Amino acid sequence: MNTLKETAWSRRKFISSVPGFLVAAGIVSDPIISAGHQDVSELPQELTAEEKNWVAKSSMAKDMSNYFGEGYSCAESLFMVSLRFLKKPEELVWVASGFGGGLYHRDLCGFLTAGVMAIGLSAGMIEAERKEAKALCSQRVKKYWKWWTSEAPLRCANIRTEGTSSKVCQRLGLLAAAKTEELIKSE
Repeated sequence: MNTLKETAWSRRKFISSVPGFLVAAGIVSDPIISAGHQDVSELPQELTAEEKNWVAKSSMAKDMSNYFGEGYSCAESLFMVSLRFLKKPEELVWVASGFGGGLYHRDLCGFLTAGVMAIGLSAGMIEAERKEAKALCSQRVKKYWKWWTSEAPLRCANIRTEGTSSKVCQRLGLLAAAKTEELIKSE
């Protein structure tokens, strides 16, 4: 009979398993289209006046233009502005390198996965017991997921279909940065 010999995971083992967890989350949920947007043609390419005001108040959203479309993928750009906001070493951006372009398979959007990673990183900085920090992280991730699915499909393939402008992604990136910052700062 096989038994588990280890109960604790090394950081390397955990980080290497994160993509599998995120893909599984996408499979358990509706992997094709979120409830908020049945028709991807309805995804706006420009920010509304209200969204512009919200984004203007976000230091992370303002920093996005330095990364997204400038050699950084969607996941890398959001994670980089999160690292800068949290004052963490920028070389950690490599953690997000495999998440761009929907895990390089046009699956779960990199802005979605990077937001979850940033929320998790910020939870690790909370001066609280691990159980309390994990509970707070869980609440924030659930809020982020709910917000995301009200804004866009989960999968890149359904966000930016053939012939769709990259403005769709630019808009979602700004909104994701603002929402991630809002959740990181929330109590």
